Amino acid sequence: MQNVTPSLPLSALMLLPHRPPMILVDQLVEFEVGQGSVSATIGANDLFVTQDGTLETVALIELVAQSYATMKGYDDLINQRSVQRGFLVGSRTFKVLRCPRVGESLMIDITTAAELDSFSVIDGVIRVGDEVIAQGSVKLWLP
Repeated sequence: MQNVTPSLPLSALMLLPHRPPMILVDQLVEFEVGQGSVSATIGANDLFVTQDGTLETVALIELVAQSYATMKGYDDLINQRSVQRGFLVGSRTFKVLRCPRVGESLMIDITTAAELDSFSVIDGVIRVGDEVIAQGSVKLWLP
């Protein structure tokens, strides 16, 4: 019997151990080994949304981490492994140009910068349309 690779886009709920209200990303849109793109739309009831309707800065780092986890979940799925848990360890050189607002659709582009044992360094760029609103690196631990 031949394995079938699920077509994209694919719901992040199928690829992440996260569940509402903690899941911030919507779909895996593109995937290649080591890189991909994930979409998210900011909802009024999402965690980290402030009273003025903007997403808190810390959530942008979490968006990059969840986007990488979505890619890893897809890689696990197509390689017939169970979805692994991972943990955000920290961030460096993360620059926020502006925080997104409720109703805005985001595209998070992810590139794996380095992997060593159970640790990964991920570069992420968050865009609203063609506008880059945040970018930087995060460190993750995948035990």
